[in-house]
Amino acid sequence: MDDLKRALRLALYGATFLLVGCATVRPEDRAILADPVMQYHLDARAHAALDHVHENREGSFGGGSVKGGGCGCN
Repeated sequence: MDDLKRALRLALYGATFLLVGCATVRPEDRAILADPVMQYHLDARAHAALDHVHENREGSFGGGSVKGGGCGCN
């Protein structure tokens, strides 16, 4: 009986592991996910300019060390 419970629990964990993170993204939503805020910045000047624009758009500054929209992209 314990072997059956263990096997079922292992199968459940395996199925959960395989299904986590699977999502279908509609083409019109891909533009939102490809927002420049979510990209790595290699050019320091371009990064500073985008930070300036973002600060003006949001009406605040600072806190730029962590970016993300709750999607695990931090």
